[in-house]
Amino acid sequence: MENLKKVIRDVPDFPKKGIVFKDITPLLNNNKAFKQTVDKLSSHFKNKKIHRVVSMESRGFIFGSAVAYKLNCGFVPVRKKGKLPYETISITYNLEYGQDTLEIHKDAIRQGENVLIVDDVLATGGTAKSVAEIVEKLGGKIVGLAFIIELSFLKPRQKLKGYKIYSLIKY
Repeated sequence: MENLKKVIRDVPDFPKKGIVFKDITPLLNNNKAFKQTVDKLSSHFKNKKIHRVVSMESRGFIFGSAVAYKLNCGFVPVRKKGKLPYETISITYNLEYGQDTLEIHKDAIRQGENVLIVDDVLATGGTAKSVAEIVEKLGGKIVGLAFIIELSFLKPRQKLKGYKIYSLIKY
């Protein structure tokens, strides 16, 4: 995965001073790196009988939909409050400063379906934990959580105990 690390750009002091943002847009623009990323995420779960891939907006959609295509299963978007057009259920969770609310369509996942959650970055684990909770509330069985980047120094796995986590790159 060292070759993928090479195409991820560090942007210092974004979105605020003291943070080094891991920018995946160069990875998206590199056809070989993008293909390798999608292939690696998909192949890790190819024998897990995934029914739905669930991803959060917005960068998670890029990878989640491609992984769903490769796994020949459905894709479910999780959006910020007020963005989905049909009946939803929501979950509100705490951020470092404030709260956020995510929504999913009530009919997106059926009882007992195997679900893979895919996102670009695993930081504190708060968003992933909330998405896992809302999927389970709908009756889905979380088979795994997959990420391109994991910021291990933030200890996100502590929030996600009991879930199988697969990350391509760890910092």
